[in-house]
This record gives sequence, C-alpha cells and structure tokens, in this order.
Amino acid sequence: MNTMQPVVDCQELRSYFATLSGLLDGAEVTAASGERVDYAEAINRFIGWAHSAHDAGNKLIFVGNGGSAAIASHMATDYSKNGDIRALALNDGAMLTCLGNDLGYDRVFAKQIELHARSGDVLVAISSSGRSANILNAVAAARSRHCRIITLSGFKPDNPLRRLGDLNFYIASERYGFVEIGHLTICQAVVDFVCGLRMKPAMEGDGASA
Repeated sequence: MNTMQPVVDCQELRSYFATLSGLLDGAEVTAASGERVDYAEAINRFIGWAHSAHDAGNKLIFVGNGGSAAIASHMATDYSKNGDIRALALNDGAMLTCLGNDLGYDRVFAKQIELHARSGDVLVAISSSGRSANILNAVAAARSRHCRIITLSGFKPDNPLRRLGDLNFYIASERYGFVEIGHLTICQAVVDFVCGLRMKPAMEGDGASA
C-alpha cells in the first residue's frame, strides 16, 4: 500500500490561491433577463435588498445542501449577529428529515418557504451545480410568495438555477471547493460591507514577494 503523502511546493500552492482569486474576481452576475450586471452594482443591490428587507420587518432566507448548507448556516448567523440583518437558514435536522420522509427531499425547502416566507423577504439560494431539485423548488416557492431571489451557482454556465434569480452570481469552475469558497466569500463580502468595512484600493505589486 502506498502511504506516500502528496508533496505541494510553494509555487503550486500560490497557483491554487491565484486560481481561486481569479475565479472570484471573474465571477459573473446576471439579472432575471439574462443581462449581465456589473459586479459592484450586484453587490450593492444585495446590500440594499438586505437592508430594505430588514427595515420593512422582513428577512433573508438562506438555503443550500451539504457544503452549501454549512454556508447557509454560517451566513444566517453572521448576517443576524454581525450585520444586524434578520436572517435564517432552513436546515434544521428534524425539519429536514420530517419533510424529506413525508414529502420527499425535493420539497424540504419549498414547504418551509410556503409556511414562513412573506412578500419582501429575500431568498439566497446556494447550489454548486445549480441543478438541485430542492433548491429549484425553493426558488419557485419563494417566487410565488413575491420574494426577491439571489442565486449562487457554479459548474455549467447554463445550469437552471442561474436563470431563476433577480440576481444570479456564477463561479466558472467545476471544482466544489472553488465554487463553495467563492459563494461563501461573496456572501461574506456583503455582510462585511454592511458592517462598515472599507478597503483601500489594491496597489500594483501588493502581496507576498516571490
């Protein structure tokens, strides 16, 4: 049995981080019409929708599976505690197993949205593939409740989720790690800016030396 561990050198590690940075910097955003939206404008809309939902007594609802569920929980916590933005994630274990058992896993988020969502809420739907049936059904349920919808997806550029949101963030990679970190970073950037973070412009040559 081969017990040799892979050896990664500094150049390969930097290449990994540079690839991730490039994917984040090059993320594409589209509107419901499919029209491209400027990245900064999309982030500003996200911030504005979060504020306006909270100020009107509404909330952000995060949904995702697996790693995306962890992102949903993380972000619901950070938006609530750090951003003072009313937010929740629909991934309570007992609720998911109950609804999965009784209605089918494809309905575990949609049913909760039908029960709890109200006009003016914002659904943040996270799916690396953009093809998870329960996420697509959640979006349909939120649309019927007149919620605003933000999607985060990756993998294939024509994935169905990417066509369903009012804002659709897309990471052009088929590696789960890159897509999930990209989604987390976009959501984290929004809550950091909500909290008042301001960044100095990056200067040419910034960063670690070779």
